[in-house]
Amino acid sequence: MFDTPDIGLPAGEALETRQVLPSALEQIETGPFLAGILSAIDPAQLNGHDAVRYMKAAARMEAHFAAKRLAATREVAYSPPSGPDADVIRSADELEFASTEIAAALNLTRRSAERELGLALSLESHPQVTKALDSGAIDERRAKVICHETIGLGQEDGDRIVSKVLEDAGHLTTGQLRARLQRMAIEHDPAAAERRYREGVQDRGVAQEANPDGTTDLKGFQLPPNRVGRVMTRINSYAMKLKRSGDSRTIDQIRADVFLDLLDGAGTGGTGAKGVVSINVDLTTLAEMTDAPGDLAGYGPVIADIARQVALEQPNAEWRFNVRDKNGELIHVGTTRRRPNAEMQRLVEEMNRTCVHPGCRMPAAQCDIDHTEPHSEGGVTCICNTSPLCRHHHRARHEGGWQYAQDDGNHVFVSPLRHRYGTGNRSP
Repeated sequence: MFDTPDIGLPAGEALETRQVLPSALEQIETGPFLAGILSAIDPAQLNGHDAVRYMKAAARMEAHFAAKRLAATREVAYSPPSGPDADVIRSADELEFASTEIAAALNLTRRSAERELGLALSLESHPQVTKALDSGAIDERRAKVICHETIGLGQEDGDRIVSKVLEDAGHLTTGQLRARLQRMAIEHDPAAAERRYREGVQDRGVAQEANPDGTTDLKGFQLPPNRVGRVMTRINSYAMKLKRSGDSRTIDQIRADVFLDLLDGAGTGGTGAKGVVSINVDLTTLAEMTDAPGDLAGYGPVIADIARQVALEQPNAEWRFNVRDKNGELIHVGTTRRRPNAEMQRLVEEMNRTCVHPGCRMPAAQCDIDHTEPHSEGGVTCICNTSPLCRHHHRARHEGGWQYAQDDGNHVFVSPLRHRYGTGNRSP
């Protein structure tokens, strides 16, 4: 099915010596033995395929040592003043200035040290997360997401959700993991999720933060996702129009300038059209029969009330519906307003809500529709042979040597270094 790609890249010179990794490297547990193997290998003497394997094994060891570092950080928080020959003594309560010791020892800012300590203490309440981190099943970034997204949940509810999400956490990006946790928390207790949202949005604000290069970041935080989605859609609309007109700036530069122009009251060269956002939501939620969460394109799960607000704000937009069987499989799609120009594209977008490349969360409506078997090679234009790929991953497929195949909605990608990455493209 997959051939070695020929993408016209310049060939490098072959090394006279090549190191080979153990065939069972992926099965070796984190610890001194794996650390010893990795220390004895020079990544510069590995071929590209094995360099990926080494990278993944090193990441597992990095997670293992992160678990050890955070465990020591937690112990520092309970260690009263003592010298190098003192007995092991711990205080019953966290010491007030523990983060000061951590900041000095690791050369961190006060805020970074407090975040480090906060994660270490959070893991104390999540032993299963610590175990997964220690084994390399997840990394520190994913551990942070899990701890952060379960704040506000009771211990029992948090443990139940964490147990479920850990089964797949190592195979999800941090964005996918965060979205899955948010959806699970909303589904578990919709009323509590709405209460957390109402309390969170009360802390909304704007701040500016200086960067070392002399630039400044302008950040809005704790904002309503439906309004942010609408604003981002408007910014993107203006930016794309300017880019198509021949603007030489990068698309990110244009977005940033449009953002400032809008706040300054300056002209943007846009149409002034109101931003519209896309949301997937159950009819029972719109009818206020249930409080199941909706999915806001480009953001993720939102509480039922936000989903309803988005629907109410778009009375004249095209409304699409889809019908699924009891197993959740799509069996029909339709529209209640303005018959779309490309019904097949709409069906593909409903079947795959995001770019199908592993880990990508670009909404399908903003993607290219790609032929799995290229049309130039006899591939037919049908649902079974088309999938949404964002522009970057579309180019990676046709210009970067990536290949993929689909089977009943599942997509298997093969990289130029001959590693396989699978995805069922199920929304987290």
